[in-house]
Amino acid sequence: MIRHRRLAAVFCLVAALGLGGCNGVQPPGKRGGDAKETKPAKKPNIVFVLTDDLSWNLVPHMPQVLAMQREGLTFDDFLVADSLCCTSRATIFTGRYPHNTGVRTNFPPDGGHQVFKAKGGEQASFAPLLQKAGYRTALLGKYMNGYRPHDTQGGPGPYVPPGWTEWYVTGNGYPEYNYNMNENGRIVPYGSRPQDYLTDVLAAKSLDFIRRAKGSSQPFFMEVSTFAPHGPFVPAPRHAGKFPTLRAPRAPSFNEADIRDKPSWLRSHGLLRRPGIARIDAGFRDRVRMVQSVDEMIGQIRTTLKDLGLDRDTYVIFGSDNGFHMGEHRLAGGKMTAFDTDIRVPYIVVGPGVRPGHRVGETAQNTDLAPTFLELGGVRPPPATDGRSLVPFLRGGRPSDWRETALVEHVKPPPSPEDPDRQDSLPGAPTTYNALRNDDLLYVEYANGEREYYDRRRDPHELNNIVRTLPEQRRRYLSDLLYALTHCTGETCTTAGRSR
Repeated sequence: MIRHRRLAAVFCLVAALGLGGCNGVQPPGKRGGDAKETKPAKKPNIVFVLTDDLSWNLVPHMPQVLAMQREGLTFDDFLVADSLCCTSRATIFTGRYPHNTGVRTNFPPDGGHQVFKAKGGEQASFAPLLQKAGYRTALLGKYMNGYRPHDTQGGPGPYVPPGWTEWYVTGNGYPEYNYNMNENGRIVPYGSRPQDYLTDVLAAKSLDFIRRAKGSSQPFFMEVSTFAPHGPFVPAPRHAGKFPTLRAPRAPSFNEADIRDKPSWLRSHGLLRRPGIARIDAGFRDRVRMVQSVDEMIGQIRTTLKDLGLDRDTYVIFGSDNGFHMGEHRLAGGKMTAFDTDIRVPYIVVGPGVRPGHRVGETAQNTDLAPTFLELGGVRPPPATDGRSLVPFLRGGRPSDWRETALVEHVKPPPSPEDPDRQDSLPGAPTTYNALRNDDLLYVEYANGEREYYDRRRDPHELNNIVRTLPEQRRRYLSDLLYALTHCTGETCTTAGRSR
């Protein structure tokens, strides 16, 4: 009962600030930026290139992505609601926070494809809605952790989820070779030849889809979901010798000198020594080498769209499911933390009406992608959607009631030999936490009672945890707001997120 009163109180606090109705309920028709039922003469095509573990520090090595920045819009503060593959993808597909998708880890009982499907995630995905709105839809590459291409899911053949017109998806594509792909219900094996390199296979299939779509009256949505640059960091042979002297960036947080103010899970890490730093540098070089194939694919897609006269009607969106740390805060390699290295990711858009070289400083999240795709397709997002459409930003505007504070939530997964991110769930990785993040601050509450607070304006690299200096009233307010966001759904997420 106390918790329920606390939740009501924080929503009324938000209302008192003039940001919404008490208990977070907005008057009908007042949700700024929402999609409306429209029937444009020509619905745009959408190409979504989603990478795996791609961090901002790789973008300077991607000339095609840099070209997208010059020619389009960059979201400078795009955050993921959880820096973990499967949870992030469940949020991308549905526009819902992890506490509402029910997907909290990569594998059962708290996550993975099996849980996503069982909790209705596939029906709640943007794909069936776009398909119903007349779109030809295609997914290529990675789907959800735990998805196996050969599984029939009780049907007559290999399973293809609802909403996808074309399906070219594999399960374990991390090594980039020797994988099986479900190609529209038919299993096709790929080996270890150079032409079997997965990112290149996805590039070829994406170009084939676009060329065939040219002759159709249907608009199309295509998601190309690479496994690159996720470990084990296998570049294409043509890129394997590039960048021989490159080192991982040395941000102020790299091999942080003093971590006595950090939570106990991080204080257990000693200073990185020379061999460990050498491994980090080698891993960073291979990550840069891996994304060369992704970058080439982006260039090929954009060139093909232009050659076919489709570029004027097509949005191309580039992004990542989560970030990746390599040496920051003494952490060798991984994700799952609430630090910006892990939760702040690139999102860049080119397309009709998008201003060249434009940058957006407002906080966007992966909860916003599904409602964005739906609005572009003329579909109203379902009421349970926690995010908001980014379309106003694509058109050069800014909703007056946009969020100011984002939620980040994470459940520490148990170690699993199947989990490609198992190194991040071992001792020395972050415990379960919830966090608030905005321009001013990062505030984290761990399940064991520990807390973090960083003044991001004075300390953008999140070096000094000053939670002990917070006045009790301020700490209580942040805790109440965090509680409200971790229990929000739909409209209440929008309302609570407007508060700092």
